[in-house]
Amino acid sequence: MQRVTIADVARRAGVSTATVSRALSGGRKVSADVADRVREAAQELGYAVNPIARALRVSRTDTVGMVVPSIRNPFFTALVESVEHALGADGKELLLCDAQSDPVTEARRLDALVTRNVDGIIVSPCHGTDSTPAVQRTAERLPLVQLDRFVGGTSTDWVGVDDIAAMRAVVEHVREGGARSAAYLGARLTNSSSELRHAGFLRHAEELDLETGPQWTLLGDYSVEWGERAVGLLADSGRLPEALVCADDLIALGAVRACRTRGITVPDRMQVTGFDNIEFTRLAEPPLTTVDQPTRRIADEAVRLLADAAGDGPAARDAAHVALVPKLVVRDSTRTG
Repeated sequence: MQRVTIADVARRAGVSTATVSRALSGGRKVSADVADRVREAAQELGYAVNPIARALRVSRTDTVGMVVPSIRNPFFTALVESVEHALGADGKELLLCDAQSDPVTEARRLDALVTRNVDGIIVSPCHGTDSTPAVQRTAERLPLVQLDRFVGGTSTDWVGVDDIAAMRAVVEHVREGGARSAAYLGARLTNSSSELRHAGFLRHAEELDLETGPQWTLLGDYSVEWGERAVGLLADSGRLPEALVCADDLIALGAVRACRTRGITVPDRMQVTGFDNIEFTRLAEPPLTTVDQPTRRIADEAVRLLADAAGDGPAARDAAHVALVPKLVVRDSTRTG
């Protein structure tokens, strides 16, 4: 079948090829009658705008790249969905890459997105230091916004939740529920989220006289398996705390499961908290108390900041650091005072 061209549409609509181009690209104004006639002719002939040619003409592809540490983590899945919705409302498409929790892979993904001429990039860096060179190099070539996690030493925008304030809400809640001691189950301190949540827990545990210590700080990875293993290590060590503060929901889900296996009742004997409010937390047994990550708000703010960085907003400004106020979602894995 012969390919339909813009000239074919012009002949069918009775206008010039330049008018067809203006009508279909949304560029310079054409009359409503002419625009309708052109669109009708294009539809009848089955003509579609060539996105590559359009990108060359307007120096814009209307695509945004996104790189996340691991798409297997339900929190990042929800975040990607929210970003895609926010971009779609702005007429843009998303190109998604999974860094596989590896800074080398992450750097390749960022370079690949740049070569595909995306208009900007949204990234949640997988490592607090090893990710810095690639993030900075990319930010020098394209508008870039960091979300959830961030690396320092760059002049890029960031949006996420206030991890320190979130941990204060968690510690206050388990303390009010009667806990006098707590263990922290987290991930290795290789990114900003891990570092800030751990620091926030230690700071507020001391302020609120909640007993903890190195023997009750276990760092592994963000997984159900690690949560189960960590509870086993605590149980085998002898004295158990009265609460388990977990750095994310996957760890907390594993911890609740391990408690149930070992006959440790939740929340009567052990309060358990998570972080992120992924979909599975309300389905756990018991349903999990957790910090809500407002993915829709984070995504909307990230897309807005990216537009600003691309020049659609203020022409010159300092890098923005937007820390959203966290919300604690209280369910049955903790006690109320």
